[in-house]
Amino acid sequence: MTRSDAPRSGARPLPGARGAAVEALRRLHGEIDAEAAAVAQNHADRLQCGRGCADCCVDDLEVFEVEASNIRLAHAELLANEKPHPPGACAFLDANRCCRIYRERPYVCRTQGLPLRWFEDPGERGQAIERRDICPLNLEGVPLENLSDDSCWTPGPVEARLAALQDRFDPDRRTRVRLRDLFRRRD
Repeated sequence: MTRSDAPRSGARPLPGARGAAVEALRRLHGEIDAEAAAVAQNHADRLQCGRGCADCCVDDLEVFEVEASNIRLAHAELLANEKPHPPGACAFLDANRCCRIYRERPYVCRTQGLPLRWFEDPGERGQAIERRDICPLNLEGVPLENLSDDSCWTPGPVEARLAALQDRFDPDRRTRVRLRDLFRRRD
């Protein structure tokens, strides 16, 4: 995984609180990349993910507006002049199933393939249940339930930080944006 805390050249900055939130997002993406790389290194023998592996690159992925704005700023030309990948996979994949916005890809894409650990309270009774998952391509190796807690990626804390950045970006808007909808529609 590569570090990505700077936009592509030519990206115009946003002024004020919105610009500060996007800059903070880029720093957060850099932190995520470093932490995810450490988890990936811990599982190097089992991870099969690589360039062109796009089974996790699903269609209709939604992100907070702060991440959508980061993509718009860095990839205005792509969004205005290129077509999205056909429905069924992420709109940002190219013909070789590689990401066209890799440096500015959203948080969720930065941890794909890693063993995940999160908590759910299905009955909303205050009794959280731990859940674990991993890309089916990466199942070989130590069973997920036997992994130490710190050798899994726990998405909750980062998602909370993203929500806080979204509040800084636009305090009145917590809705999410479909990645496919970032492309300009052609009539």
